[in-house]
Amino acid sequence: MKLAAQELNVTHSAISRQIQHLEEVLGTRLFEGPKHAPKLTEAGRTLIPGLSAAFDQIDATVRLVSDTEDGALDVSCLGTFLMKWLIPRLHRFRNDHPSVDIRLSTADSPVDFSRESFDVAIRVGTGPWPVECEVIPLFSERFGPVYAANLALEGGAVTHLPRLSTQTRRSAWDDWTRQSGIEVEAESGTEFEHFYFMVEAAVGGLGICIAPWPLVADDIKAGRLVAPFGFTESGQSYVALRRQRRNKKAGTFCDWLSDAASGFDRASNTGIDHFDAGGRETSSMSLANR
Repeated sequence: MKLAAQELNVTHSAISRQIQHLEEVLGTRLFEGPKHAPKLTEAGRTLIPGLSAAFDQIDATVRLVSDTEDGALDVSCLGTFLMKWLIPRLHRFRNDHPSVDIRLSTADSPVDFSRESFDVAIRVGTGPWPVECEVIPLFSERFGPVYAANLALEGGAVTHLPRLSTQTRRSAWDDWTRQSGIEVEAESGTEFEHFYFMVEAAVGGLGICIAPWPLVADDIKAGRLVAPFGFTESGQSYVALRRQRRNKKAGTFCDWLSDAASGFDRASNTGIDHFDAGGRETSSMSLANR
């Protein structure tokens, strides 16, 4: 009752009166027990699933046609990219646009705006992208092997490290070898269900894995990971996909996202995007030649 009053911006007694009126209309009790600790009756429990789904659908449908500069904005994003790149930077957007409530969800499936309710989707790939959306390029993907800095391998030797992989990108090692022209003979290691688990396993010293630069940039800068061969273009790109229908909140967010990606890309291209085990800045060339 208290939370309902807060959400609707009315008093607790107003909620109670509305509940009593609803019970009169339905001819059945929805709550029972003492006033300070009411519990749903069987009728109340029966109503909850259907009404919740209906109100959620109404809310989603109204947002499809609304065009305000504040309120909720639903963003679908790759899980590891969300955790390792977007969330650490999202506070900057909220500081500048406190009236926009970014609601995040994770997915890596193809985008279909005709069936999904989100406003913006962040994906990585080569395209083609859905025709019913606006495509905002963020940055090209660069990837390379990384392992825990505290392993301190002599001469950069990685042959004794277990080779980590993930179910969502099993071809990563072959792709990197083909793109970089470098052959790394490492021991066979664990395959993880999610990309994030694999990266965290590498941070924890369990082996060496192929990871995109945006997903490990902060770990490398903090001295947790080392990239012995630098990062090579993978041929894929990160993009933001936005509904073609104009939406002020989506436009504001995509403009910010594009600027944040451009800033990240500029910093990466200055040669200070690679760091050795001691956290010291090194050039892309020096790492590529190791």
